[in-house]
Parts: sequence; C-alpha cells; structure tokens
Amino acid sequence: MLVGFSVAISLGQNDTEPIVLEGKCLVVCDANPSADGALTSSFGISVRAGGAKVAFSALRGTNHEPSDLSNKSLTIYFDQVLVNIGNHFDLQASVFQAPRRGIYSFSFHVVKVYNRQTIQVNLMHNEFPVISAFAGDQDVTREAASNSVLLHLERDDKLYLKLERGNLMGGWRYSTFSGFLVFPL
Repeated sequence: MLVGFSVAISLGQNDTEPIVLEGKCLVVCDANPSADGALTSSFGISVRAGGAKVAFSALRGTNHEPSDLSNKSLTIYFDQVLVNIGNHFDLQASVFQAPRRGIYSFSFHVVKVYNRQTIQVNLMHNEFPVISAFAGDQDVTREAASNSVLLHLERDDKLYLKLERGNLMGGWRYSTFSGFLVFPL
C-alpha cells in the first residue's frame, strides 16, 4: 500500500511542482545545491523552508514629489507596502536588500501627472544604474516610465529607484516598485 502511494505521488509530479512533506518543500537538484539555508543530502535533495520566499511590492500613496527626503538623495520614496514576503524591502528607505545570492526579477512603473518636463528614472544596484526609463512627451498630461529586468544579485546587494532627471509631480497610487526572488544560486 505504501508503494502504491509513493508511485501515485511520483506520477502526479512534474519537473516544476515541488513535493510537499510535513510543511517542507523537497527539491531535486541537477547540480550541487548552493548554501542558501537549505539542508542538503549527498543525493542532491534539498529541503528548503518557507523562509526562502522573497517578494515585495510598494506603491506611492502621496501625490507630490520632490519631498524633503528626495531633494537630498533623489531616491523615489514609496509609502505603502502591498506585499513584503521575507521583509527585505525597507519602506522608510525605499530600498530592497537581497537576503541571498540568486536571480531576481524587478519592475517599476512611475507616472508623472501634469508635468511638462522629461523625467528619467534609474533602477540603482549598489549605487550604480542598471536600467532606466523616461517619460518626456510635452503634449500629454499623464505619462508613465516603466521597465523590468532580471538580475544576478549577491547577498546584501541593495536596489532602489532614483529620479535622475526632472520632478515627479503626481503619481498617486499609479507608481509602483516590485521584485521577487526567481531562484537562489
């Protein structure tokens, strides 16, 4: 009876579905698993706890920028967190800090409203710009600057948005910054 049960579990699984056993996720690895807090056997089986999940999404609930804080650093500040699994997004600083080495996905969407100037927004990785987006049409009252990227991050790397050019006037509940761990390395 136990053999039939394990065969049913095997047949019900595919390459992308984890096997859940007593609240733990068993992952069969093709290569030598990394030290990301997982318990690993010599057979390449890795048991990861739910703490390995990392995701955040923040939005701007305020309507006007620049603020006193952003005038000094040009960081785009967010004031509401929609999701913060793992608590790696610092709302006050509006900075994400990677908890482990891995591949991460990031996206941002910033809307300028009633502002007849060009804005440029950079996704900053440890003080260096990685990707940019701009909005510069002088004939529209609302315009968005958006971009997304996959990045290989090391533990403790920091990411945030910087207003490189212009003023972000408006953006109430339209401007977001999100990211998540795709997989650890």
